Amino acid sequence: MVASLLAAEPPEPGHAGPYFLWPRFGPAGHPLLDLYRSAGIAAVAAELLRDGLAPDEPGFAQLAATYPPHPHRPGGPHVDGITPGEPDGRPGTFSLLAGIWLTGQDEPGQGNLWVWPGTHLRFGAWLAHRGADALPGVAERYAGPYPPVELGDPVQVTGAAGSVLVAHYLLAHNIGNHDGPAGGEPRQTVYYRLQAAGHRDRWRQAVTEPLLEYRHST
Repeated sequence: MVASLLAAEPPEPGHAGPYFLWPRFGPAGHPLLDLYRSAGIAAVAAELLRDGLAPDEPGFAQLAATYPPHPHRPGGPHVDGITPGEPDGRPGTFSLLAGIWLTGQDEPGQGNLWVWPGTHLRFGAWLAHRGADALPGVAERYAGPYPPVELGDPVQVTGAAGSVLVAHYLLAHNIGNHDGPAGGEPRQTVYYRLQAAGHRDRWRQAVTEPLLEYRHST
């Protein structure tokens, strides 16, 4: 499935580093939507979100591949969807990021996602002080882009192929290094950006109260 997608839209010969595809799901469905359903991602998300806020089914996916060698270590994080991305002009916020690892990332240095634990709460506090409409300006004013909150030390997330990652929308993250040899297996992850039911109508409150949509205070 993923191999056929990459074969249809391959990177340039000899490409090293990140490579992305953004397939959208039409009325006829899509293999990556089938993967979302068969992996039970909606049920996992519903366990984290408050009652009645089960996520809407995604309309697209991100296929993220990192081809070795990619020695770059991220100097800082970013957050997705901070620029206007909706027809009504609002930022492309969502509730949580879900990723399925298609390749093993059991050890650091295999293209693992880097995350900065706890930053979703500190970013939310930063927005609560300045207002939700400060979110789009983060991309223009700060490197990363991420606001100047305390980051702490990053962690490379590890796990076997088939593992599922679930992360808060505001969590600081970035693409990690892939220390494999040239021509080696690329790291492959499929990401889904999930919105809790009704998120579009309360996005300002959701980003300034980062646990608003969540069942547990985690």
